Amino acid sequence: MIEVSVRELKSRLSHYLRKLDEGEQIKITRRGKAVGTIVPSPSQDTEDRLNAKMRELYERGILAHWSDKKPVFPKRGVRMRGDGPTIAEMVLEDRR
Repeated sequence: MIEVSVRELKSRLSHYLRKLDEGEQIKITRRGKAVGTIVPSPSQDTEDRLNAKMRELYERGILAHWSDKKPVFPKRGVRMRGDGPTIAEMVLEDRR
């Protein structure tokens, strides 16, 4: 990980953008203290793997799906270990 001050980053931005393209991470400091980190964008391969994993979770009924309208949740409720109400039932009971 490259560590660079705000002033240095501003003055040599193109250089550090090339470093990001090469896969480097950049830690930004102000007066010697870290204020942020810039990381490279995920590659298309990484995004494809994440999308595939999310589709798998949705198909297994673990992940909710949103279609710009009402949320569509998994058909089965999530239960705590052992006997008892679902988490949704517990939340509804707590709101009363």
